[in-house]
Order: sequence, then structure tokens, then C-alpha cells
Amino acid sequence: MTRAPNMPAPIEEAWPAIVLVTPQLGENIGAVARAMLNFGLTSLRLVNPRDRWPNPKAQQVAVGADVVLNRARIEWRTEDALADATLVLAATARPRGMQKPVWGAREAALKIRAALAAGSALR
Repeated sequence: MTRAPNMPAPIEEAWPAIVLVTPQLGENIGAVARAMLNFGLTSLRLVNPRDRWPNPKAQQVAVGADVVLNRARIEWRTEDALADATLVLAATARPRGMQKPVWGAREAALKIRAALAAGSALR
């Protein structure tokens, strides 16, 4: 993978990580890997993927984000994927009947920055 000269090196720490719970299509996993690497993230955790892993369709869609897919950690339970997390934010496009705080992207980013500054989101 070649980076533009003004791009920082990818973050190769365990956190921040993107956790996909029961992803259904390899293409979606590949698209997530590609978007992650565009933002310098390399830590992907997959919880109970529906299709076999490694997934050739994920590889095809990832286009250059092989480092993310090759390092992906597979877990069978969400609890295991998040066991070493100190700050967890969740996102979904599906309506849920839960009472949870809802943050927009800007507010979530501010909360993440505050947690990072306090050292609580990194191990």
C-alpha cells in the first residue's frame, strides 16, 4: 500500500478498533476494511461472521486494505471482542427499542477525544 506523503502512518494499536457483529456479506466487511484504512485504522474485530473466513469477496472489495483483513480478529461472542475495551460506541441503521444516549458524529468525536486525552480509551 502506498500512502500520500501528507498522510500519517496507520494506527497499528489494538484500539481504536472497529467491531462488526454478525456481519453477513464479505463485500460489506471488505468495504469496512477499505474505509478503515482510509482513516488510518487497522484493528478490525469480527463477531460470528455468517460466511467463512477468510472471505474472498471481502478481499476483492477491500482493494489494498489487505493489512486490515489479514489482522482481523475473529470472536464468537461480542463480550470477547470487547473484553479489553474501556470505551465502546455503537452504531446501527436498524431501529432499536433501547433507552441509550444517542450522539451525533460531532458529539461522539468529542467524547472519543476526551476519553483519549484522559487515557481511558487506550491500554
